[in-house]
Amino acid sequence: MSYIEQLFSLEGKLAVVTGGSRGLGRGMAEALLGAEAEVILVSVDERRLQSTERELSSEGLKATSYRCDLQSVDEIERLCDFVQQEHGRVDILVNAAGVTSGWNEVLEYPDEAWEKTLKINLEAPFRLCRGMAQLMTDGGGSIVNITSLAAERGVPDAAYSAAKGSVKSMTRSLAVSLGKYNIRVNNIGPGYIRTDMTNLSWSDPELRERRRQSTILKRWGQPSDLAGTVVLLASDAASYITGQDFYVDGGWLVNFD
Repeated sequence: MSYIEQLFSLEGKLAVVTGGSRGLGRGMAEALLGAEAEVILVSVDERRLQSTERELSSEGLKATSYRCDLQSVDEIERLCDFVQQEHGRVDILVNAAGVTSGWNEVLEYPDEAWEKTLKINLEAPFRLCRGMAQLMTDGGGSIVNITSLAAERGVPDAAYSAAKGSVKSMTRSLAVSLGKYNIRVNNIGPGYIRTDMTNLSWSDPELRERRRQSTILKRWGQPSDLAGTVVLLASDAASYITGQDFYVDGGWLVNFD
């Protein structure tokens, strides 16, 4: 194995990926598996988890799965206990699970939408960072949180924007606090990626084209577009990178048009 291959190899590493049964989470899980990590897929949808396991197995990628409702503090704690008992450590955590309630009029914003969005998009990543970091303190590790363009630009979903902006700031704080354990914490901010979550925009021809034109590269992203960034941040190639934001957005944020 060459020096460069060694830098990016995740052989012998254990990764936990939330939202790993579909969309961005699955795409990043596949990338980590391709770099030879062992991956635990986490999702609330047990049927989808089992289906994803079978599909990945047919591609020669061996992942295991764990059902967890990220709205439940108890279930998050049980997930952390499971990893500790079964493996004794974890090397990589990717907080990819996320929800949006759609574009709610702020004057009529439902309390339940606010609470669910913050629980899954903000509280769960914090609890998982805290719990999994305790399993990284001996050998170090990498935490990758998923933010959004909504952390930088105004979008008409108050809870989603609040959560993603908070995760961006939280990551910097965690990087400072966990650096002494050689735990690196970084953000990936996807642009408009073709997933179930972006189906509202994709299914509307006018919105779909507007999103495409907002990028410099003039195309929507695919989950596979995040593969290189997540492998970089999980690997020794990023051993001197922490507390940073990596936007994988086709150039959306820097596009003046």
